[in-house]
Amino acid sequence: MITYEIGGKLYLNVTNRCNNRCLFCVRDQADGVGFDLWLEQEPSVREIIEAVGDAQGYTEAVFCGYGEPLLRLPEVLETARHLKRLGKTVRVNTNGLAQLVWDRQVAEELAEVVDEVSISLNAADAQAYTKLCQPEAGPKAYDALLEFARDCVRHIPKVTLTVVDLIPSREIEACAAIAREMGAGFKVRSYQDDQE
Repeated sequence: MITYEIGGKLYLNVTNRCNNRCLFCVRDQADGVGFDLWLEQEPSVREIIEAVGDAQGYTEAVFCGYGEPLLRLPEVLETARHLKRLGKTVRVNTNGLAQLVWDRQVAEELAEVVDEVSISLNAADAQAYTKLCQPEAGPKAYDALLEFARDCVRHIPKVTLTVVDLIPSREIEACAAIAREMGAGFKVRSYQDDQE
């Protein structure tokens, strides 16, 4: 399933690959998010655009599925350009590790076609993040995430850092302070409904 709907928004599932192995990931739950998002193969841009169609009835499209969408940055950018031509607001839900993957700053590229970025912070320091999210890149992933978030705040109209409500309240408060310090929004996501 390439596209699906939650809360009146069109979601795009472009990969099942992820460079984190978060302990709370919905991929590991029996019912996931209520849709079969396991892809037999990664869709081409043409296949994604065909699945989107004219996106009639949707004002917002969200890159978010069972994988990290920015592992497919070129495809996300090209599809987002199409969505903007259709007059849609575009959001990317990401783990924030794109700069490690592509070895360059990508926020300016995203800013050309993306209106909002939601970044999974989930911890207030590298040690806690590494334990909870198990990034392939190890402890250096956390600083890369923060750098990406700061770049996004500089270039993209709306940036939100998020945490899952499984972490202790003092950790949530520390994450909220990080968001405030960099000028980003902040949201606590419910583990029971961890998709938006």
